[in-house]
Amino acid sequence: MDVLRQHFPDLRIRVVNVVDLMTLQSPGEHSHGLSDRDFDSLFTVDKPIVFAYHGYPWLIHRLTYRRANHNNLHVRGYKEEGTTTTPFDMCVQNEIDRFSLADDVIDRVPRLQRIGAHAKQWLHNKLIEHAHYIREVGDDMPEVRDWRWPY
Repeated sequence: MDVLRQHFPDLRIRVVNVVDLMTLQSPGEHSHGLSDRDFDSLFTVDKPIVFAYHGYPWLIHRLTYRRANHNNLHVRGYKEEGTTTTPFDMCVQNEIDRFSLADDVIDRVPRLQRIGAHAKQWLHNKLIEHAHYIREVGDDMPEVRDWRWPY
């Protein structure tokens, strides 16, 4: 979440890459499942979780509904909206792009709700800039298309 680090350098963020969705379940539900202790150590028991998923959000909710922090879990995923467009714009339409996810984090972290208005405006402006650019050029903005994870 490079965007969040730019605006809130002291914010502590944990990124968890879930490769096997079955690990979201308990060992009693699936042989690959994580114990409650291991799951809680990764996802916490009391912090907001923003989960970006390329499929239907309801699947993640169904896999995690018995977990301690399920009430703090917010899943962004496929919405079946839009049309064929640029790769980044498909993410924007499903709100799984980095700007929408950062906006979601600001809405869910209590401290950022009080101080994040400037960052939220910047994020919204980037999405407007993106929309204008793809309509005029038909491709993603270079800063989006050529972006690389900085860490």
